[in-house]
Amino acid sequence: MGSMTGGAPPSGDFSFAADPAASLIGREQAVARIDAFAERAAVHGGALILLGEAGVGKSALLDVAAARGVAAGRRVLRASGSQFEAKVSFAGLHHVLHTLLADLPNLSPAHERALSVALGLREGAPPGRLLVANAALSLLSRAAVARPLLVIVDDIAWLDRASAVVLSFVARRLTGSGVGLLAASRSGEESFFDHVGLPCHDLRPLEERDASALLRAHFPALAPRAHRRLLADAQGNPLALLELPVALGDFQRVSGRALPPVLPLSRRLQTVFASRIRDLPSATYDLLLLAVLDGTGDLNILRAGDGLAPAERARLVRVEHGGRLLFRHPLIGSAVVELSAGEQRRRAHRLLAERLADQQERRAWHVAEAAGGPDEEVAELLHAVAYANLCRGDGVMAVTLFIRAAELSPAGTDRAARLGTAAYIGAIANGDLRDAPHLLEQARRADLHGGSLLTAVAAAYHLLNGDGDVDSAHRLLVGAIETAADPADVRDKSLIQSLYTLIMVCFFGGRAELWKPFHAAIGRLRPRPPALLDVIGKAFSDPARLAPPVLDRLDTVIARLDRELIPERISRVGMAAAYVDRLGQCRDGLWRAVGHGRDGGAVTAAIEALFLLGNDAFHTGRWEEMEQVVDEGLALCDKHGYQMPAWSGVYLRAMLAAARGQEEAATESADRLTRWATPRGARALLAYASQIRALAALGRGDFEEAYRQSAAISPAGVLASHVPHALWSIADLVEACVRAGRHAEAASHAAAVDRAGVAVISPRLAMVSGASAAMVAPGGRYPRLFEAALATAGAERWPFERARLQLVYGERLRRDRATTEARTQLSAALDTFRSLDARPWVARAGTELRATGLSIGQGEATGMASLTPQQREIAMLAAEGLTNKQIGERLFLSPRTVANHLYQLFPKLGVVSRAALRDALTESAEER
Repeated sequence: MGSMTGGAPPSGDFSFAADPAASLIGREQAVARIDAFAERAAVHGGALILLGEAGVGKSALLDVAAARGVAAGRRVLRASGSQFEAKVSFAGLHHVLHTLLADLPNLSPAHERALSVALGLREGAPPGRLLVANAALSLLSRAAVARPLLVIVDDIAWLDRASAVVLSFVARRLTGSGVGLLAASRSGEESFFDHVGLPCHDLRPLEERDASALLRAHFPALAPRAHRRLLADAQGNPLALLELPVALGDFQRVSGRALPPVLPLSRRLQTVFASRIRDLPSATYDLLLLAVLDGTGDLNILRAGDGLAPAERARLVRVEHGGRLLFRHPLIGSAVVELSAGEQRRRAHRLLAERLADQQERRAWHVAEAAGGPDEEVAELLHAVAYANLCRGDGVMAVTLFIRAAELSPAGTDRAARLGTAAYIGAIANGDLRDAPHLLEQARRADLHGGSLLTAVAAAYHLLNGDGDVDSAHRLLVGAIETAADPADVRDKSLIQSLYTLIMVCFFGGRAELWKPFHAAIGRLRPRPPALLDVIGKAFSDPARLAPPVLDRLDTVIARLDRELIPERISRVGMAAAYVDRLGQCRDGLWRAVGHGRDGGAVTAAIEALFLLGNDAFHTGRWEEMEQVVDEGLALCDKHGYQMPAWSGVYLRAMLAAARGQEEAATESADRLTRWATPRGARALLAYASQIRALAALGRGDFEEAYRQSAAISPAGVLASHVPHALWSIADLVEACVRAGRHAEAASHAAAVDRAGVAVISPRLAMVSGASAAMVAPGGRYPRLFEAALATAGAERWPFERARLQLVYGERLRRDRATTEARTQLSAALDTFRSLDARPWVARAGTELRATGLSIGQGEATGMASLTPQQREIAMLAAEGLTNKQIGERLFLSPRTVANHLYQLFPKLGVVSRAALRDALTESAEER
């Protein structure tokens, strides 16, 4: 349990079975302050006043003080002010003292008589306040003689005047008594208890980290979006954090969808925040309702005049310089709405719609909220605004608007279509995969005889990414596309979205026959397919055959990424770039998509972008970065229920494990991929598993096994149709064939690669294609072919693959007794493998070097060769004078990660400070 306000415990002596502080979150400092006060007061006496807003947790801290006081052997008295007794003189004092009244006869006669009359125990002339106060002080002091006394009074602002005056007098005269008075009051609340000059502790709202922990502790199943919204509205108020989720529906809590603009209050919160609103003049209340429903605080819209003055005096609102109205707590606005009747709210929305006639989107929302029932005209207005939000990249608001449009639609096709649209956009744009079944079921009930194209798309998307059911998703989607009203209408947004979804279904299916309906559908579009759809449909489906003619168009699309705002389009460009080795040019855009997801936007696009960045990082030797982005992507998949995309992260982790010799982990991941993918028909994942096993086998020198696994991706002599992964396993298959003695298969595959002309696709493929030809070339030709392949412009961008080809080249040179040349290639390969910590390959290269007669050290490399590619970049940027923060911004790392890398690389370069980096890097370059 977190810090919260609870109901007042019974007054009088109090005991606890356990320490409530153990369940508080974020109140360690306040508990320590109270503990210190109680220890001091037990000896010297004293008072401490807790101040804080309603619901901030004052009562919970009083509970802690009471429990610890009892545990320490003190006598604890508790009482609380009450609104209902605020006009009964000495009612509060009676609550404080009533368990001590048996000691009244031990007081002086004057004190005994004064207290007895004041507390209504006997009749008599009214005693003076000073006499009553001294009598109360005397009674408390006598009670503390046997053991220290702790008096705890909650809600002192609600004490009656007489009790408040007496207790504030007592509070100032407790020194030396062994009596501690701990009281609590709301900040800024008018009170008869004068705490001026008394020690006070201002209890602030929880920090965001602690507020988030409190929500997770009590509502672990809360959807991320709902979690963020509650944090924002509660503003660290613990009572609000615990009560607001209770007032939401189950679906709203677990999905985060369809949250209202103003959150509903539980009865308990209404009591806390609504008490001062009821006393406002009706005109002031109407203005507050307008302000809440408008949400901007713009006084020009409210046209308030002096009508807000009573609300300002009641400390409900304040007006900022510049004319903006602010509620002192967001939940005051919620209380204003809770106190209104339905017709009041609709009238306010109609008034706002009139005043916002020139602002289409805001007007549409207020028109919708003013509607008393289904209204297709209003629903269509919201539908158009929803699409406008989607085009701006605000998928969250788009889904909210589509759901509201569905609510206002008459039952039937339109309602079903809008619910299907909400399900689809929620899943693909916002990561709300778990919401889809609920919305799809609503759509089915709305239209039992039909269904929109986007409803089918959403269902297929859920089947693919949730359950991984490739064939069912494919049948559903192809059927919906082929029966669309006009399957050639390129202006039909639903049709285009369905084709993008079909791309992913076909890709994970990994079978050429699945792509035939897609290519047929693209061919039907008139006047021509959208540029990005056409490019990704070719470069991502069968890059060996279809990518070369569209590479110029793809490069143009990539060049425009810096102006692209929609995260889904950014991730789609990344997909088109992946197998044609252009991900490096997409990095800035992909990081923007990640940032959008981190800020609560398009989660699905962020997942895709993270794994695309991971692919690029693996191939370009940025393996530390790869681990970071893959871990983040997998965490998002787990959080949002994305099973299919998560396997891309598992694949990347396993490839790194295989490259670094962690064979058990790599094999276990490959086995998991196989077990999950086989019954679901997800052959792309089987290709992932085969490449993992092939890389592990090559690392340990098991070339026959490497051949079997690589050939499972694409048989020797063939670049399998619509298996893009075949482009990532060319070198694996040719090397495995050569080393396993399968020379005919090796030559056949090298020839197939040459015929396909993949060298024109990218420098990496040019290097691989040339090296494949070199591996099967006769003795007199292979050195020239290898040298040309390794000299390919830009080939150094793929250090692991290039070093592996250098290793193969060096091995052949050594066998042909070209020792000097072999040492050059093998040494270069060894340096790269060491810098990457690719241990099986370090061992292979080291064995080959020793076989040339060269003695090599067994210790770690030093100088630039000892640095990872990322450490090299960091070292060079630091040498240029960039700060850790600037380096982090350049490389998309945290300043702490940069600092850790510098700490690790300093000893490798033999320096102890940044100032020495430039000279060390210069010397290292000269040595090379």
